[in-house]
Parts: sequence; C-alpha cells; structure tokens
Amino acid sequence: MKRPYCVGLTGGVGSGKSTAARLFAEHGAALVDTDAIAHGLTAADGAAMPAIAAAFGDAVIAADGGLDRAAMRARVFAEGTARARLEQILHPLIHGEARRQVAAARAPYVILIVPLLVENLATYRPDMDRIAVVDCDEQQQIERTASRPGISLEQARSILAAQSSRAARLAIADDLIDNRSGLAELEAQVTHLHQTYLIPLHPTQ
Repeated sequence: MKRPYCVGLTGGVGSGKSTAARLFAEHGAALVDTDAIAHGLTAADGAAMPAIAAAFGDAVIAADGGLDRAAMRARVFAEGTARARLEQILHPLIHGEARRQVAAARAPYVILIVPLLVENLATYRPDMDRIAVVDCDEQQQIERTASRPGISLEQARSILAAQSSRAARLAIADDLIDNRSGLAELEAQVTHLHQTYLIPLHPTQ
C-alpha cells in the first residue's frame, strides 16, 4: 500500500517547529513527531529501555523504569562514545516507528517532524516528498529557547551551537517557512503551503 504524501518538517531549536506543526494539524494534516516517539521509547516499559539498560547499566534508569534523562546527559558529557552508542540504539527504533505511523496515517498528508533532519538526512529523505524548514534569526532562536522553563541564555546558546548550521538547514529546504515576523505571518505561510501540499493529491483541480 502506497504511503501518504509526506512532508518533512525541521528547523533549529526555538525556530517555531511546534507552532508550525500545530497550524498544519489545524488544516487536517497528520503529525508524526520523532521527538515524541523517542520519549515513548524511553519511557517506563519503552521498547528501547532493555537495550539502554544493557548498554549503560542501572545508573541511567529512573525509579519508574524509564530513562533518567539527567543521568544520561551527564553520561554523554562525561563519556565520548556514549552519545553514539545511545543513538545506535534509538535511531533505528525511532525511524521504524515513524515509518509505521506515517503509513498508518489517515489524512490528506503527513507532517513528519524531525528536529535533527540535516544530521539524519540519508535515513529520512527517502520517506519524504518535500522538506519544509522553519527559519528565524539565530538571536530569536536563543531568546525563544531561553524563555523555556529551566533553560538559561548560556544553555540556549550551547544547544544552538551543537546543532547543524542554519545554512545547512536552508540548503535542504524545498519550502522555507519564515518565522521572524509573528504568528499571523506564520499562519499565512502555513495556509499557502497546505494548499500546495494538496495539489499532488488532486492534480486536476
């Protein structure tokens, strides 16, 4: 069975991916969020937890049986190979579940949200008909990220620095969503793209 029309949605931290995704959903798109899938896989009884426990031991397991994220972050910072080992466990599971959810979607089209799409382009590009990138100024990214609970300006800068560059994201964009000017402008762009994404489904209209 042919999968639904699929648009990859990405953008740097604080760019407004979640808001753009919500607006697409209000137009009837199905959302598949790889971050949400990752949280499910690492929750108590999550499918990734046995392999994570085997690789890293009980020190990264929370009392409820899920991943202790603070302990895992500390392990990643302290141990050079820890991030790669964790990604080797998680990424195939995340991709497999994302593909399953896309295939199962019953909507005009699917928005597949992959925050680190540049870093994982070879894996996800075959699943996507187009790529939309949400973009804004880097200072806006830092300010928006630092406005979240528990994140300082310095932490926001560090998160931004650890991600792929803005130029690298723009280079993979089929569609650019400019989120520098506020919600009304963002809504207008999403509405236009929604109509564009319906055209392959109804080519004679």
